[in-house]
Amino acid sequence: MNRFLRSFLSPLTLGGMLALGGLAACETTKRGFPEVSSPTDNDDILNRRKLEAVSKQVAEVSEGNVRYLVPRDQLAAAFTRQFGDGTVVNKTMIRKVQETSKDKAVYYMVGIGLRDGMYRAMAIPLQSSTDNSLYLSSNAARYVIAGVGCTFCFFNFEKNEIVGTTCEENTGGSRCDLRVENNNTFFPRR
Repeated sequence: MNRFLRSFLSPLTLGGMLALGGLAACETTKRGFPEVSSPTDNDDILNRRKLEAVSKQVAEVSEGNVRYLVPRDQLAAAFTRQFGDGTVVNKTMIRKVQETSKDKAVYYMVGIGLRDGMYRAMAIPLQSSTDNSLYLSSNAARYVIAGVGCTFCFFNFEKNEIVGTTCEENTGGSRCDLRVENNNTFFPRR
């Protein structure tokens, strides 16, 4: 090869090899969360999106009073749908639980109703923000009571958490059964 070509190709070859080596060392994959609007056929990604927590503001606290931002009849319908077993919820409320004045208050959204004439209730803890807004998160636990022979059941609390139930009248065979579910589908994801 002629000396002129060799002196011309050597720097180009060396520069090309350095450029290729530099590109190989660069990170070219995109890491992070996929765009919410990006369509996908991957079942794992679709299932993960369904499990991601969704929060919705349901109320706010002002001067000690709860102001509902979601109408109570809409909450009752959502509780009925959440039970999914024929329970009809006709009363909803948000209650503050605070064992001592030093404890941070916890708010629970409660739905009360009947199934086949038997008492049923569900409580879901709400998340509070610094501006006194109350949010329901889809990864919040559900505390479900089924009364057997009880006309009314109470939630029992310890350190602001639900730990059990009590039947209003303690006659023979009357009881309140508590079941805890790890999440909820109170507000369906759209």
